[in-house]
Amino acid sequence: MKKKINKLIDIFIVIVIIFCVFNIINSAVHIFEWKKDGDEINKQIDNIIEIAKIKEVDEEKKEVEIIKQEEEIPEYDPYWAYVGMNMIEVDFFDLKEVNKDTVGWIQVNGTNINYPFVQTKDNKYYLTHAFDKSNNSAGWVFLDYRNKSDFTDKHNIIYAHGRYDKTMFGTLRNALTNGWLKNKNNFVFKISTPYENSLWQVFSIYHIPTTSDYLQIKFKDDEEFNKFTKMLIDRSAHKFDTKVGSNDKLLTLSTCYNETERVVLHAKLIKREIRK
Repeated sequence: MKKKINKLIDIFIVIVIIFCVFNIINSAVHIFEWKKDGDEINKQIDNIIEIAKIKEVDEEKKEVEIIKQEEEIPEYDPYWAYVGMNMIEVDFFDLKEVNKDTVGWIQVNGTNINYPFVQTKDNKYYLTHAFDKSNNSAGWVFLDYRNKSDFTDKHNIIYAHGRYDKTMFGTLRNALTNGWLKNKNNFVFKISTPYENSLWQVFSIYHIPTTSDYLQIKFKDDEEFNKFTKMLIDRSAHKFDTKVGSNDKLLTLSTCYNETERVVLHAKLIKREIRK
C-alpha cells in the first residue's frame, strides 16, 4: 500500500514538473514573439518618421475656425492659450503609398503618441496587423470603422493597444499621473486628416473595467448627447472644469490598461482649419 502511494506521489510530481516546464517554455515563446513584434513595430515607426511630412500650420495664411462655445469663458481660463496653439498639417501622399487605409495623424503632448492612424471595415483587423499590414500582435492605431473618416460624426473614437514598450497607446496611461496632469499644455492634442487640421481639448480621463458604454457614436437628440457627456465628465479621475455643450464634437482615445480594464481619454474640438 505504501509503495502504491509513493508511486502515485512520484507520478503527481512528474506531472507538476511537466506542467511547470510547459508553462515556462510557453511563456518564453510568448515573450520572444512579443519582443519580435515590438522590434518590427519600432522599425516601422522609424520608417514612418522618415517619410512623414509634418509641419505647423501657418495660421496667418489659413482660414482658421475657433469653435463657438455655448458658455462665456473667463479671460483667465487656459482655453484661450489652447486655441492659440498651432495646429499641425501632414502630407499624406507617402503614407498612403505604404497603406491606403491611412486617414489621419494624431499627436498627444506628454506621451509618445505621434502616429498616423488607419481605418478599415471592422475594429479587429488592426488589433493584429501593423501599419504595413503585416501580421503583428502590437497592431496599429485605428479609427472606429463606424466613424466617417472626415470626422463629421458627433463622436469619433481612436483605438490602439496599450503596449508596455510604450509604443502605440502604451503611454496614454501617462495621462493618469500627476506629472502629466500638472502640465496644462498636455490638455490639448492635435489631429491632421486630408480634410482638416484640428485641436482637441481634454475634458475627461480615467481607467475603468472593460465596458462599451462610452463607445456610443450616434445620438437621437441633444438630451441624449448631454446625458452621455455628463457621464464621461462625472467619470473623470481629474476635474478639468471644461464645459461640454450640445453643439460640441467629441474625440475619444481608448486603450487597454490591463487585461480587464481600459484607459479612456475624451476631448472636444476647439479649433480647426479646413484643408483645400
